[in-house]
Amino acid sequence: MPKIRIEQNREICIGCGSCAAVCPANWEMKDDGKASPKKTKLDEMGCNKDAEDSCPVTCITVVEE
Repeated sequence: MPKIRIEQNREICIGCGSCAAVCPANWEMKDDGKASPKKTKLDEMGCNKDAEDSCPVTCITVVEE
């Protein structure tokens, strides 16, 4: 069972790309200019905490379950 859940409020995402820059393993820029996680349920934290910390509008939340 996954231990990490990624939540994102895409409505407030400004498309700066910092999450995709620090965590390309799980974050990518979409055609609408906003970022999205490749997976929202993960077994390991990986670099997703860095993605959360780098977001200037705090639209990313990493939840440990």
